[in-house]
This record gives sequence, C-alpha cells and structure tokens, in this order.
Amino acid sequence: MRNSVVIAILITTGCASVENRLVGPPAEFTPPLPEVPERWASAGVVGTAETGDWVAQFDDPVLYDIITEAITGSPQVLTSQAQAEAAAENARAVYGRSLPSFTFSSTDGVVSSAFDLQDQGIPGAPPEVVRITQSTFGLNFTARYEFDLWGRIAAANKAANADFLATEADLAAAALSLGGQAATAWMDLNEAQAQENIAQITKDARQRVLDLTERRFSRGLSTALEVRTARTQLAGAEAQIAAQQLTKANAARRLEVLLGRYPANEIVGAGELPELPPLTISGPPSLLLARRPDVAAAEARLNAAGLRAEEARLAILPALSVSTTASTSDNVFQNIFDPERVGANFLANFTQTVWNGGALRAQKRAAEAQAKASAAQYANTVLTAWREVEDALDSDRLLNVQLEAQMRSLEEAVLAENLGERQYQNGLINIFDLLNLQTTRLNTESQVVTARANLARNRISYHVALGGIGTNFRVDPTTEGYLSANTAAGESVSEAQ
Repeated sequence: MRNSVVIAILITTGCASVENRLVGPPAEFTPPLPEVPERWASAGVVGTAETGDWVAQFDDPVLYDIITEAITGSPQVLTSQAQAEAAAENARAVYGRSLPSFTFSSTDGVVSSAFDLQDQGIPGAPPEVVRITQSTFGLNFTARYEFDLWGRIAAANKAANADFLATEADLAAAALSLGGQAATAWMDLNEAQAQENIAQITKDARQRVLDLTERRFSRGLSTALEVRTARTQLAGAEAQIAAQQLTKANAARRLEVLLGRYPANEIVGAGELPELPPLTISGPPSLLLARRPDVAAAEARLNAAGLRAEEARLAILPALSVSTTASTSDNVFQNIFDPERVGANFLANFTQTVWNGGALRAQKRAAEAQAKASAAQYANTVLTAWREVEDALDSDRLLNVQLEAQMRSLEEAVLAENLGERQYQNGLINIFDLLNLQTTRLNTESQVVTARANLARNRISYHVALGGIGTNFRVDPTTEGYLSANTAAGESVSEAQ
C-alpha cells in the first residue's frame, strides 16, 4: 500500500505537466453568436421596460384563471415537472457516489463434514463414518473511497447538477409556453364568439332588407328578383351563423384540452377583445438571455456537455482509491474490531489504463463533439429568441396601423350603409347596391374583430418571447401544482446536500 500512495503523491505533485502531456489542456466551447446590438432593430417602439403584471393590460380577470388552470392542470407541465424531479434525484445520486461508501453483509448457516474414523489414522477405530455439523455466522464491513486527483469526479457532479438546472428551466419554459397557448386560445374563443355575434347581426340586417323588399314588392315598387335575392342573402347569413358556431365550438374544445378538462364545449367566451395600450420597449436584446427559460435550459445543457467533455478528458489519467474490510472470524464477534485485522485489510488501489484500443480517447472526442453540438444548439436557441421578439415588435406596429385603417373604414362603411338604406327606401338605388353597402360594412366589422384578435395574440407572443416579464407564472419543481411569480432559478443540488 505504501508504494501505491508514494506513486500517487509523486504524480499529483507533477499534476499540471502530467495532465497536459497525457490528455492536453481543457477544451473551450464558444457558441457561434453574432454581435449583439444595443437596441432592437424593429422601429416604432418607445418607452421603458414593463415592470408590472403583463396580463393586466388585457383588462380581463378571467385571463388570470385561464393561465393558472392551464399551468396547474395540463399533463404537459406535469410531464416536465416529473422530469425535473428525476433529474434532481439523479444529481443527488451522482453526488452520493462521490462520497465514501460503506457496505455491510452478513452470513448465517451451517457447515456439515463427514469423516471416516479409520482414514483419520485413529488406532483401533471402527469402520464408521462420523458426520460433524456446526453453525457459522459472520459480519463483514467494507469501506471504499476514490480520491479526486484531477477533478474528474467534481466535473461529473457539476454536469449532473447542470442537467437538473436544464430540466428545471424546461419546466419553466413549458409553463410559460402553455400559459401563452391558453391565453391565445382564450383570445381565439372570444374572437369566434365576436364573429358569431357579427353573423347574427348580419342575419338581422338581411332580415330587415327582406322585410323592406317584400313591403316594396307588395306596393309594386320592387321586383320578384329583388325579393328572391333578399331571401338568398338571408339564408346565406343563417348558414354563416352555423359556421361561426362550429368555429366557436372547436375553439372552446381546444382551450378545454389545454386546461386539462374534458373537451365538452362548455366554456363560454365573453366575445370581447381588448383595446391594448401602446407596446413599451423591453430593454436591449442582451437582457433576453437572462429572461428566456429555454435559453437558460440550452445554456445549462451546454455547461453539462462541457463538463462531461472535461470528465472524459480526465478519465484518461490515473485513479487512486482506498478500501478496507472488517469482518468476524471463527464466529468471534469481537474480532471485527481487531485493529491489526482492519489494518491488514487496508488497500490502496492505483490504476492507470495503458491500452484499451483507444476507447478512452474516443470517448473524449465524442464528448467534445457533443459539447460542440450543444454550443451550436445554444446559439440557435438564442437566435430564435431574438427573431421571435423582433417579429412581435414589428407585428405590433404594423397590426396597429392595420387596425387604425380598418377602424376608419368601418366608420365610413356604417355611414354609407345608413345612407344607402334611406336611398333604397326612397327608390334611389336598387337592392343590389344596398346589399353591397351592407356586405362591405359587415365584412369590415369582421375584419376589425380579426385585427383586434391578431393584435392581442401577438401581444401574448411578445411577452412569451420575452420569457414572461412581470408576473411570470411558473411551477415549483419540488411542489406539485404550486404556482409562483418571478421565481428565481432553483439552487443547485450539490449546494443543497
């Protein structure tokens, strides 16, 4: 044992030179990211970053309940929560394996031996076989510990902890994504309800035209063609109501599934879409890296891959471990505490792989390649996050321009329809002119509803793309169904030991 310890001390003393000569310096993995600008490229957004509750701008108390129910009841979040719990326990298991290990075993039984007395050389012994049976009992204790000469074990612990942080970030990302999906589905349901209301208004308007046309026909002021045209438009409006009801039912079922409910088409939308305040700036693009949970997950996986590459690199170097065994003998229990017996069983194991077909170096290169892939994936995640925010910023500006133009168009269409209806009553225009004016107004009103819904959906996408600033609905990975707002990243498992 003394020789093994001396060799280990000599190698540890020349650690840096031996390490670099055998396996080279640690590898570095830098994500291929472009230079980050100081401000977002999309123009037209002014102000300071929002610090309050982003859901409040929708002025819809039901929206809070929708998001909360989706996060607490969805199987998607429960799946991510279970994965985070599994990663936490795995990190604890890896950490536990780095500590000294103690094992205990016991044996209890009987030993039976048969002896021929004449074969034992006993003078005058009869030709008889004698069987001797005795009980046996033993206790064995084994202790083992591997010294972390180069930091390989520490790298494995940190990698497992990084895996846990990645799954915790995945849980936050799943909750954020699902909350955004539920909020968007709620807007879809409200849009469908609003469009059904417009379809009902359309039917009522078509009914008024039919009634007016039939009265004019009875006085000889309209033709049978005009009456049949008005009846055709009324039937088409009734069909449109049924189509909008189907759209609304499908939207309700999609939302119910996101909420973890049975899709029974029982949830009812308000049919109102919010008038949103101007969008405020979200800070520079660099801050996004600290907000997005999917970016945090990609960063944690990059750290884990880099640590595993380091673990594989250090696995090529020698390893030193010590072990000792204590046990009973001759069924004498006090022998287990005999210092001479314990000392005699103390072993120091010093191992160094000389040749194994290049397996260790291949594992090192494979781990480095995986780390390079993680670096590229991190860069892709960041670029996607920036694009999503830029898309939402640009869309918000253009959707507002579109909505303002459609609002002006609706105002003019309403005035034109009112004027056309008076002129039709006075016989100044025919029914086709009136129906065109009416259709223009109804289509424009439908377009306004769609524009408001698109603006609301894009605003939700904007805050999801930012990582949910303000009130950030999240699930605590250690408590089932527990919601927290603005929860910081969980402490590392190794620190919690």
